[in-house]
Amino acid sequence: MSLGDGSVDIPHGRLVYSRVVDDVGVALATAFERSLTGYAVLTPQSALLLDDAECVLTFEAGVPVLAYDVASDVGGTDALTAFSAGGPCRTELYDLPADALTVAHDTPELRVPPGAPADHLADDAALADRCRARAPDDRTDDPETDPLEAFLADEERIAAIQEEARADAERRAAEWGLDDHLDG
Repeated sequence: MSLGDGSVDIPHGRLVYSRVVDDVGVALATAFERSLTGYAVLTPQSALLLDDAECVLTFEAGVPVLAYDVASDVGGTDALTAFSAGGPCRTELYDLPADALTVAHDTPELRVPPGAPADHLADDAALADRCRARAPDDRTDDPETDPLEAFLADEERIAAIQEEARADAERRAAEWGLDDHLDG
């Protein structure tokens, strides 16, 4: 299975679990409980007939390592945001030796913090905490890796967006003849 531009391949693993589950949280909990080293292919119910509406997650000892959303062709925490996780989904878990995932796991743009899938896809804080606790010491949930937190911490970017919105509002007000009603 190729991820992204094809530069990252995950070999076909041994299928160890295949079910339609109530939500992604069940899939994540199952991978955690099995201490899965391998990958999961998640397909939301709303897209069961579409091959490209899948999310691929890899695991090491049940702890998520990377995420890739096939439909949007994005990886990492962006893949978690892009994936439609609500409701039932088809879950397939595949077992692989850890060394088969080395190249994929060394791809920074695909990596996710250990607790991020449980937080973002399942809204399961307890499972996220269990993943963080099991993760190796060098894998932590750095707030900088959360796209929303990183965005909110970027004051210059927020100021630029506010300035752009202000300029757009002034332009529209002038178009509509309302510029006399704007405060300076």
